[in-house]
Amino acid sequence: MFGGFSNSVRGASHEANGLVCQDHSAYEVHEHYAIAVIADGHGSKKYFRSHLGSEFAAKAALETVQRFYADPEKFEANFPEHHKLILKNIEKQIIVNWNARVKQHLESNPVRPDEMKKFTTEEFKSIQPESYYGTTLVVAVATKKCTFGVQIGDGSLVAIFDDGTPVMPMNYDESAPANMTASMCNSNAVSMFNSFYVPDRKLIAVYTSSDGLFTSFSNEDDFLEYHQIITSQLVNIESFENAVRKNMEKRSHFGTEDDISLACIYDTDLIRESSDLLKKKIAENKAMAAQRKKERLAALKNDFSDATE
Repeated sequence: MFGGFSNSVRGASHEANGLVCQDHSAYEVHEHYAIAVIADGHGSKKYFRSHLGSEFAAKAALETVQRFYADPEKFEANFPEHHKLILKNIEKQIIVNWNARVKQHLESNPVRPDEMKKFTTEEFKSIQPESYYGTTLVVAVATKKCTFGVQIGDGSLVAIFDDGTPVMPMNYDESAPANMTASMCNSNAVSMFNSFYVPDRKLIAVYTSSDGLFTSFSNEDDFLEYHQIITSQLVNIESFENAVRKNMEKRSHFGTEDDISLACIYDTDLIRESSDLLKKKIAENKAMAAQRKKERLAALKNDFSDATE
């Protein structure tokens, strides 16, 4: 049985400037699968409807995966052998669904004068309408037999399997030319996705997050350990959700100042069974972190000594 949660908090810089949260997060738990999604709307002025674009992206992902899972037995029978092709089709259908939502919204809600006033006439004419809604997207899906995901643009996906170690199975590698953001709004968006597929491994939990969370940490090790710590708290989900939201708000206000989104799906049985394992891993990580700190201080001391000789 799966469980899940999702949270998006407005960044401190957005609050200070009177801007809405441009992130969107969601999760769904179904009989045969669970899905966690986050979308992070772009901040530049030409993406002035990106807060809607991120919502449309999350909804497009949820609807697309649900459509592919309309016949669970057929999907799960075909997926192992044809997962690369099926993942590509999922990515294409997410883009098609998102573009349809954007088109429908734009037809019902033409650009307003107050939205145009930030641009010169020539600047506005040069912007493709889809760009108004530009956003990234990260999707994670857990089933009884496998875990998979797709991503376009920045953001992170962290999975914790039954060995208790947090990993990033989908290395972020923006497939975009220089000076171009990998985005749902790009004409070649479908070629900019990354994906992963992990069969036959028991999943404890998988997380999707916007880059506002990653940049609130000083390094990747701390970022991964954070997911391990919060996974150990999922057994008390009622009290946990409020605590993690407060932590995200704190990280935004005293760190990145960006919007932060986090969505998670997890195996409720494995969470309980893995409690002792996770506590052991967390203790080991604390010892390793202390050792890393000691080594950094020693290196700084040596650098200082060399500079003064």
